[in-house]
Amino acid sequence: MSNYRSKVERFVQDTLDMLYPVRLGRNAGAKLGLFDFKAALEDILYQNPYNQDQEAESICRTMVDFIPKLRILLDKDIEATYNGDPAAVDYNEIVIAYPGFYAIAAFRIANFLFKEGVKLIPRIITEHAHSFTGVDIHPGATIGEYLCIDHGTGVVIGETAVIGNNVKIYQGVTLGALSITKKEIDAQRHPTIEDNVVIYAQATILGGNTIIGSNSIIGGNVWITKTVPPNSKIYYKQVSEMSNSRNMKAI
Repeated sequence: MSNYRSKVERFVQDTLDMLYPVRLGRNAGAKLGLFDFKAALEDILYQNPYNQDQEAESICRTMVDFIPKLRILLDKDIEATYNGDPAAVDYNEIVIAYPGFYAIAAFRIANFLFKEGVKLIPRIITEHAHSFTGVDIHPGATIGEYLCIDHGTGVVIGETAVIGNNVKIYQGVTLGALSITKKEIDAQRHPTIEDNVVIYAQATILGGNTIIGSNSIIGGNVWITKTVPPNSKIYYKQVSEMSNSRNMKAI
């Protein structure tokens, strides 16, 4: 099984190399083409113990057709990262060196396969990205366009989380679930983040009924389990001396 995992991980790398040949270096030679991509995808689909051959053929054709859209989605994520990080030199640096972008790219590949009903492979892809970048995104999450994950380490996004467009997430953010019973497994368990929201480091947002309204700013280290209306600013405010940590409260 370790060999199979390696093939899936290599498939992610090859897909990104095909979409962004700059990852291969300045003198990499001919870039990978759709033929190579299709062959690699067929290999991991046919070896997947959960797929029938007919399903694998259909999924392969559908994903080949999805590649142009995938490139558009990832270009938007690159643009969001470039605009959101003053330290970014250019788009190539983001493609080659930014863990947040790699995690998002792996998610978008895995999410497509997840929605096609593919088992095992999407989880291998996102767990590979998790171990590689420190960003843990479940392949079932719903994520809009222009996502920026800055720094990335420790970010957790759960299976039923919904994230809108133009969202920026800093390190250590958790979009998680409250403790539930097995009877509630089919309900939305993770929060909804609407458009144009910024979530600063170490914020924890929990629960399927929790909505962060559009154009809101969520400060670092907050704990949120209730809906926040649009255009809000949520943060911790110090009300006495720095040394008295008990006097920190949520606003």
